[in-house]
Amino acid sequence: MIPPGGAAGKGAPWYARAVTQLPLVGVTTSVTVDTYPERAYLNTAYVRAVEQAGGVPVLLPPPLGAAARDGLWARLDALILTGGGDVDPRHFGEPRHPTLAEVSEARDTLELELTRGALAQGLPLLAICRGIQVLNVALGGSLYQDVRSDPGSPLAHSQAERRHQPTHQVKVQAGSRLAAVLGALEVDVNSFHHQALARLGRGLAAVAWAPDGIVEGVEPAGGDPFVLGVQWHPEDLVEHDPAARRLFAALVTAAARA
Repeated sequence: MIPPGGAAGKGAPWYARAVTQLPLVGVTTSVTVDTYPERAYLNTAYVRAVEQAGGVPVLLPPPLGAAARDGLWARLDALILTGGGDVDPRHFGEPRHPTLAEVSEARDTLELELTRGALAQGLPLLAICRGIQVLNVALGGSLYQDVRSDPGSPLAHSQAERRHQPTHQVKVQAGSRLAAVLGALEVDVNSFHHQALARLGRGLAAVAWAPDGIVEGVEPAGGDPFVLGVQWHPEDLVEHDPAARRLFAALVTAAARA
């Protein structure tokens, strides 16, 4: 037992050491669709990226009940919307494209609620791949449901190479928050998506683009609160890419100030 007013030393087991108040970062998870048993899951790269930046990842699975969600929400300092299956186009008033896959109503519902809550309360938010799409839809925007057919692109947005391998370049708008965070106006990124932003949501500004014109980065038009969306997967690049590390560091820094 830790004595009153004291703290266990470095040699003590982890559960006996003094608690350090690190920012708690909510991280949404994927969920299996039409399989038994149902599973909530997350690529561990997200966990490593948040911890490396100095935050504590708190997983938010789609089956989370309202009481548990609200209890966790009151403790969170930031939110990450992660990659995964497609967003149901009914949320932006369109019929389903034949290529849609892994559509989860539970995940859509949870993430749209979390996104709107974060925006309303000024909670720092980083939206990654599917996450940038959820952010856009939450603000009334729409998506291209399959960029290969609409708007049509020769660029391989769903790459065959391994996840840590960049496959195309993104140009970032000078003077944007995203450019300041990345520390660059051009970055090499990986790409694992077939949906993309079409009509931008209310208050969002496009600040990064792929060579074919697909939007790869957004932020609030007014600059505040801390909200960034990227279409690539920086969590898989942090081991060798300073720009990717800066994204997570900026989120955790904003969370510590929140």
